[in-house]
Amino acid sequence: MVLDQLSKAAAQSLLTFGYSVSIIEGLFQLTLVYNPGAAFGLLGDLGDGIRIPFFFVVGVVAVVICFFLYRGGQTFFHRFGAVLIAGGAIGNLIDRVQLGKVVDFLDVYWKSWHWPAFNFADIYITVGAFAYIIALTYEYRMARRNK
Repeated sequence: MVLDQLSKAAAQSLLTFGYSVSIIEGLFQLTLVYNPGAAFGLLGDLGDGIRIPFFFVVGVVAVVICFFLYRGGQTFFHRFGAVLIAGGAIGNLIDRVQLGKVVDFLDVYWKSWHWPAFNFADIYITVGAFAYIIALTYEYRMARRNK
């Protein structure tokens, strides 16, 4: 979460909104954008009066769920996944509280195809979800083996 917030602060102070700085030509650049919505900008068109409270509640609920997933986690991957997802949710929640939108700046592309810009909190959430999937797959296989 600290890396996420530090990197977002650096992006906002060093980058110009909408302007790209190439890091790996043809593959990766830094582009400061603001995302008022969820992943891929979903629900970003909602009015501030609905969007901001909605995403605040969703973020808080995600953190609470992750707390219980962590406490009930039986393996490293359960707990690791829960911590990463919670950290990412908190990182983006901080942006939403401070700015009403999320700071994104990592921009992966190939020719004319662009993945939507993202940040370290998004990476935490994604890696955490994969860790949790690994944990659930392991649980499922162990349950089948023990039958």
